[in-house]
Amino acid sequence: MLRFLVMVFHIFLIVTILLPKAPVQAVEMKASASDEHILRLAVMSDPITLDPSVAEDTTSVAFIQALFDGLTRIGKDGKAHESMAEKIEVSDDLVTYTFHLRNAKWSNGDPVTAHDFEYAWKQVIDPENAASYAYQMFPIKNAEKAQWGEASLNEVGVKALNDKTLQVTLEHPTPYFLELTSFYSYYPVNKKLANSNPNWAQNVNTHVGNGPFKLTMWERGDRIKLIKNDNYWDKNSVRLDGIDFSIIRDGDQEFSKFLKGELDWAGSPLGNIPANAVPKLIEHRLLYVKPIAGVYWYKFNTEQPPFQNAKIRKAFAYALDRQTLFENVSMYHIAALGVVPPSMKVKEMHYLKDNDVETAKKLLAEGMMEMGIKSLPHITLSINSGEGHEVIAREVLRQWKESLGVDVKLEVKEWQVHLEDMHDGNYQLGRMGWLADFNDPINFLELFKYKDGGTNDTRWENSKYIELLNQSSMEKDPIKREKIMEQAEQILMDEMPVMPIYYYINSWVKREYVQDVVIDGLGSVDYKWASITE
Repeated sequence: MLRFLVMVFHIFLIVTILLPKAPVQAVEMKASASDEHILRLAVMSDPITLDPSVAEDTTSVAFIQALFDGLTRIGKDGKAHESMAEKIEVSDDLVTYTFHLRNAKWSNGDPVTAHDFEYAWKQVIDPENAASYAYQMFPIKNAEKAQWGEASLNEVGVKALNDKTLQVTLEHPTPYFLELTSFYSYYPVNKKLANSNPNWAQNVNTHVGNGPFKLTMWERGDRIKLIKNDNYWDKNSVRLDGIDFSIIRDGDQEFSKFLKGELDWAGSPLGNIPANAVPKLIEHRLLYVKPIAGVYWYKFNTEQPPFQNAKIRKAFAYALDRQTLFENVSMYHIAALGVVPPSMKVKEMHYLKDNDVETAKKLLAEGMMEMGIKSLPHITLSINSGEGHEVIAREVLRQWKESLGVDVKLEVKEWQVHLEDMHDGNYQLGRMGWLADFNDPINFLELFKYKDGGTNDTRWENSKYIELLNQSSMEKDPIKREKIMEQAEQILMDEMPVMPIYYYINSWVKREYVQDVVIDGLGSVDYKWASITE
């Protein structure tokens, strides 16, 4: 209780500094949790989908993880544990996995079967569905061929032997495969429901999951509610009665609601703390911080002028002073000088030098000469709405103007529009980011393997790069494999289809009575074990 009262005092102090005109009663904090264990959170936007087979954005994924369960699930210790799979058998050659499912039900009472897993995985692989994460299935035999139309779905190495047994055959041994089966693209989908209603995931009345919580309210643009799923196989581990999400796009508004006691948590991974609040929160040791395996970057459309030229792309990347950027926008992050985050770094040395303006000017001049142009065309940076993204973008644009003499226009879009435009190639330079799905460098490097890949908005492709990634997938010696991926990252940074800006650090504030919200090293959030304690 003493720690909580100290927190209340500090929060009040910060409020008087940040919000001097706010009335005292508006910032009072609840001294204890309510009798009903409802976790009150903010999220910046609606999830785009609640169907795990087609999801790709972090907001959708957070909801899907609460609503579904995979063969394995990442535990509090950061490791994959049996979940829907009660028992897992692996062949001596490490290419055949047999999953024995436990007795479990969907939230509507239907039994969860191995056929639901087979159906869902093949939906992800099916080229007609254009799932961005289809490549996550490529360790499975013939999955990649089926995705490219070179094999039928029936030839893919996943088969329900009966209602409770799923057999999976891989192309080759994959050390991280059990970790992959905890990833949401590997979640099951209720086959009977999906076949009868293609829009099952978009409506509260028809949505069905097999996870710790179930959907009870979705008022788009306003509020989403989840309640404990009494049909969940491990319901005794779920300590919350429910989760109440308020959709708040503005970081100042979210933080204000937290200070007023209307939210139990503000900031990452789903919300946003205003930049001007961060220094005081750090000073008073109220900010929770966790580095995660993720990169914030700007992608170049390599099919749009002037970014067909690698030297011009590198000029924009080299001209950025990342440390000054962090200082000027009051951010606490780690400068990204490579694509792979430090937690899974292939190479200790940096791949580019921060704030290398002289090299940037030289590269820009050479690139323009190679393209036969004397001036750059109009350039537009596209970002999605959100206070943090716009503040960062304006500082980046200021630096480019100062160091390269280039005027870049800023275009701000709603998230779903921005995402669609990026995928469709309707941009020159665009903000995106990537949080790791599993703890291996290949998860970042393979994003840029094929120009037509679901996550490669840059339209860049390199035959040597593809060859190296293929070699890495076959190499059994971990040291040799590391060297191969090091070479691949060097090619990526030499060609620079993507400009790394910073490695993600999740930061948030929360009530003292909120415990056991699990944010793993990859940045994924799991509310299964979360609790509200007195």
